[in-house]
Amino acid sequence: MSDILTAHQSQYYAWQLTRKAASDSVESFAATLVDAQVDLNPHQVDAAVFACQNPLSRGVILADEVGLGKTIEAGLVISQRWAERKRKILIITPANLRKQWHQELIDKFGLQGMILESKSYNVLCKQGMAQPFMQNIPIICSYQFAKTKADDLKRIDWDLVVMDEAHRLRNVYKTNNVIGKTLKEALTHVHSKILLTATPLQNSLLELYGLVSMIDDRVFGDIDSFRSQFSGAGSKNSFESLRARLSAVCQRTLRRQVQPYVAYTARRAIVQEFTPSQQEQRLSELVAEYLRRPNLKALPEGQRQLISLVLWKLLASSSRAIAGALGTMAERLQKLQNQDQAEDLASTLDEDYESLDETVEEWEEETKPEKFDKEEQAAIAAEIQELRHFKELADTIQDDAKGKALLEALNIAFEKLEELGAKQKAIIFTESKRTQEYLLSLLSQSSYAGEGGNNIVLFNGTNSDAKAQKIYKAWIKRHEGSDKITGSKTADTRAALVEHFKEHGTIMIATEAGSEGINLQFCSLVINYDLPWNPQRIEQRIGRCHRYGQKHDVVVVNFVDRSNEADRRVYELLEQKFQLFNGVFGASDEVLGAIGSGVDIERRIAEIYRNCRHPDEIQKGFEGLQQELSNEINERMLQARQNLLENFDEEVQSKLNIRAKDSQDARSRFEKLLMSITATELNGYAQFEGNGFTLQKLPEGISNQSLTAAELQSQPIQPIQLGRYELPRQQEDAHLYRISHPLAQWALGRAKNRDCPKAKLIFDYSSYESKISTLEPYIGKSGYILAKLVNVTALNNEEQHLVLSAITQDGEILEADDPEKLLKLPATSEALKIPIAESMQRLLKDDNQHCQDHLLTIINQRNLGYFDQEVQKLEEWADDLKLGLEQQIKDIDQEIKETRRTAATAATLDEKLGWQKKQRELESKRTKMRKELFDRQDDIELQRNALIEQLEGQLEQKVEEQELFIIEWEIV
Repeated sequence: MSDILTAHQSQYYAWQLTRKAASDSVESFAATLVDAQVDLNPHQVDAAVFACQNPLSRGVILADEVGLGKTIEAGLVISQRWAERKRKILIITPANLRKQWHQELIDKFGLQGMILESKSYNVLCKQGMAQPFMQNIPIICSYQFAKTKADDLKRIDWDLVVMDEAHRLRNVYKTNNVIGKTLKEALTHVHSKILLTATPLQNSLLELYGLVSMIDDRVFGDIDSFRSQFSGAGSKNSFESLRARLSAVCQRTLRRQVQPYVAYTARRAIVQEFTPSQQEQRLSELVAEYLRRPNLKALPEGQRQLISLVLWKLLASSSRAIAGALGTMAERLQKLQNQDQAEDLASTLDEDYESLDETVEEWEEETKPEKFDKEEQAAIAAEIQELRHFKELADTIQDDAKGKALLEALNIAFEKLEELGAKQKAIIFTESKRTQEYLLSLLSQSSYAGEGGNNIVLFNGTNSDAKAQKIYKAWIKRHEGSDKITGSKTADTRAALVEHFKEHGTIMIATEAGSEGINLQFCSLVINYDLPWNPQRIEQRIGRCHRYGQKHDVVVVNFVDRSNEADRRVYELLEQKFQLFNGVFGASDEVLGAIGSGVDIERRIAEIYRNCRHPDEIQKGFEGLQQELSNEINERMLQARQNLLENFDEEVQSKLNIRAKDSQDARSRFEKLLMSITATELNGYAQFEGNGFTLQKLPEGISNQSLTAAELQSQPIQPIQLGRYELPRQQEDAHLYRISHPLAQWALGRAKNRDCPKAKLIFDYSSYESKISTLEPYIGKSGYILAKLVNVTALNNEEQHLVLSAITQDGEILEADDPEKLLKLPATSEALKIPIAESMQRLLKDDNQHCQDHLLTIINQRNLGYFDQEVQKLEEWADDLKLGLEQQIKDIDQEIKETRRTAATAATLDEKLGWQKKQRELESKRTKMRKELFDRQDDIELQRNALIEQLEGQLEQKVEEQELFIIEWEIV
């Protein structure tokens, strides 16, 4: 295809790029694939198509194994909905994954989401916003926050709801699952949901029932009918029936199935042991005994467990970390004693333990008001003195054994990197900002610092230190005019620090903020200076480096205090039970899925620290925790999951090979078309070469302001600027060109809306880049082409098709694909000298109508397939409910038999009479149920029939057509 198209070709291909394609095809995602800034693997594209293919579906479960990019799969669907102008999008995720989601949407899909939590929600309310959730950008919030704002969620007609780590909803069928039940009720009205989980089935088949019911209550009947059909031993037929019903709503891909596309490296663990000094051990003993006391005035009753957890962690981090927290607590307690206003303790400690706000989101302790009577004043004063004494002791500690061990560990780990051929870079994680400052001071005096400490970079939740701001300003200046700059200072500072680390740094010292939303594939050394007790947090940390695109094995260093039995046991638990530090795939998804919320593990470990003093007690406590976790991992259920949710490797790989080709072809074709249209519309304004162009001046009639405001509201897209644009981007200083870029939107809009009068196009076959054998017989001939845009609406879904018809001057109709092939040829346009005869126009229109009828038949057959799938689902749902009613009668029959048997063997007359009375009551209940059975079955059938009638109404096609152009053609 020539770079410069005729006006008619440009219009046709502009519609080709922007039309709404059938939802079950890769073609429908092509524009999104071009825009996505990530190397997409075929299983991710396949999952996104699966999530969107049936317009009648109320949602799906995407259950790929850990590490296969379920976030990317959901991101593709989110981007697709965004492109379709469906912008009421909600993402519910564990609190510690909110920032990661926010960053992934910006980096990979160019979408600016908003994290909504108590603070930002209240700010928006104070600003006069009645419904803070009602915004035309993706909203990201935690499960806890979504539960508390369930009434808000009910009031919004969401276009899409994504629930990450959705296994925590799998027990929604249980009466005590408050979050699950609340969210299910709040989101019942939503017609499109995506649940993401690596472990949809852990302990019971009823969990599948629970997850599926979160999407659609009409896939299965009630819990009793599901239990009677599937939860027992069951027949082979019932098992196959369950598998078939799940296949329409759940898709799972395994890591081994995608290995042809994803190269995995391994993790290698190094344990760095150390022994604290006598002063450090004395401080630990004093603070530990303090935390074990039953009545502490410094810890609010409703936050005791939470704050204790934080203090145990800070105590293990560094003397600086615990000193700061102890000082904070003493000052706050002093204010309370003086009856001054004191901040919430969790808020004041947030500066010491940065991830506290996210832990609070998952914590269920209820904060209670703090009131002290006069008798307690002496105890408060004594406790303040104690806290100050502990702080003074911490402040006097000069030699930090763990800090010295870090220098030793760096030497060993960097030698290992050299063996592996990896770059000499390390990320060091700590849970405390004060420890981060101490480590900066320690390493600044070492050989790792480099000139002026330039080799060390800090990364935390604020990134407000002088060095970070200097790096940020230099980054802004270096990328001025580039679309790397999002306009969000927070996001741009994070990007600047990561780039500095990549290009100049040796060591990044990060708090928990560094485990979320940044990609460090160029770094192969992760050092857990503080080891989180939450396995999910550890997996997040290591996952910054051990991820798709990593070329080397990743070395993971952990510190273990030889003198602390509990610390040693924590490491053993994380290393042996969770398998976090060694192997190719990292944490076992069976275990990570089993624990639901990692905060529960933290709570249990904190209980052991608080209640167990002696080594044998500690050992017993951790053995109990190990046993609890072992009970969560049910081998029988793992086998059931394989049989129900996993397809044969060969079958999956064959499918993925096809998907890889389809997505690559669609992406390449769309990129080529976009550049051809852009070359045509910017002819005279830009110089084109290679995979991009240099914009030399803005076309008349457009402005930066109007373009950025019109099409991409609230998105981090830079104004149109002169300079180099590339697709895909290869030069760092080039602008990224994509379909959603305002300049591309302008070019496409200009092409689509242009008036294309009848004209003659002369196609040059000899100049085309390849052979098209079916067109060769028409060289030297001429004829006519009619192009129409056909809009088809059915099943609440809209799709657009371009229908081409072509004939020769002799009235010969060209075969179906030939008209489109003809438009690919290089062409010149000239005015039509002789009007097109009415007979020719009639012949063209008749053929076009024939093509349309054929197209509508195909669409109708496909939609009938979706319709039949939904009808079958409703039939099975109705049968399930009837079966449930019959099962209730069978259960009473069994109860009557047992009662009769018990009555017959009763030892006394009173007992016999009592059991016979119960028997009569049960028989009366059974008679009543039998009478009601037919009425209730009739009600179920009426509901089913009403739902099917609704579907039949949606099946009817509404067709609209728009003539784009009629041209005369000639091939030379």
